[in-house]
Amino acid sequence: MNPNTPLPPLSPRPLRHLSEVHRRVMTAAQLRAHGVSAADANDQCRPGGSWQQILPGVFLLHPGPPTSEERLHAVLMYAARESSPGVPTQPGADDPHRPVYAEVMITGMAALTLHGFVSAPPLLSLEKIDVLVPRLRRLRSTGPARIVRTAALPTPQPVTGVPVAPVPRALADAVSDLADAGAVRRLLTEAVRGGHCEPASVVRELNNAKLLSRPHVVDAVDSLLAEGRAIAEDRLYRMVREFGLPDPVWNVDLRLPGGPHLGGLDAYWPEQAVAVELDTRAPRQDEDALWSEYARKREHLERLGITVVHITPKKLRDSMAQQATVVRTALMAAADRDPAAYVVVLPR
Repeated sequence: MNPNTPLPPLSPRPLRHLSEVHRRVMTAAQLRAHGVSAADANDQCRPGGSWQQILPGVFLLHPGPPTSEERLHAVLMYAARESSPGVPTQPGADDPHRPVYAEVMITGMAALTLHGFVSAPPLLSLEKIDVLVPRLRRLRSTGPARIVRTAALPTPQPVTGVPVAPVPRALADAVSDLADAGAVRRLLTEAVRGGHCEPASVVRELNNAKLLSRPHVVDAVDSLLAEGRAIAEDRLYRMVREFGLPDPVWNVDLRLPGGPHLGGLDAYWPEQAVAVELDTRAPRQDEDALWSEYARKREHLERLGITVVHITPKKLRDSMAQQATVVRTALMAAADRDPAAYVVVLPR
């Protein structure tokens, strides 16, 4: 073929090449790519027609009510940037048909349902589906889509092929609409008990969303932190038992003889002068003050010859064996250190 000869126009790709759900929900741009004009689409959506417009520029290609999956994809299609319409105009024979939604993700209660929260309602019972977009996007909430804006998008987590906000961010967006203290407490408790995330990450998002000024949220957070500490303590007990570490004394206060209080510790090995402290700080506005308090206690103890190992709940959950190795190494290194100062060990 002469290289200067113009190529024949590309033929539209028939709708049957799409996977089932993406044959049922399409944008106007996607329909054009398949040879369906705007006028034809509007004709199909007339009363008694076989299609319906579920959101501006988004069509449901059957007359019945949308399924929960169709609603999710319709909301994402509405909110996604047009530069990523989901279905390529001319995909190859082996190209996947699942859309890639750029700079958009499901958040709020719908996201928690997708993450498997039993305390979140079924998708079909939600009147609105929250969708997270960059702050400067020019979009309005309409139909089933409620636009939630953010200055910095988190990295989405794919759930059943749908981009979903991480649990801490989804929790903050869900809690922002809840006035029921019991509902807030149930969601936050499930997040921790279910192993979805650590309390600190939840509190960070609630703080960023300026929700910690609401009394019912603060009460739920206090319960959450107590729950998180209890779970972390249980993991610490398991670590000592399962990895064969010597038994420490648990939950103690240290004092200098006749002197000041040195601070509380979660576990202490008196013979080796090694301590473990669970770092369960909540990242609120007073985070710097809390960290300064931790640092002062640690520096004071280490000046007395006591080795302090800080362990976060997340590390205990995700890398317990590694944390056990850190503690074991500190215990073994005690023989090579100068003896620590004598301290009084009291139950906490």
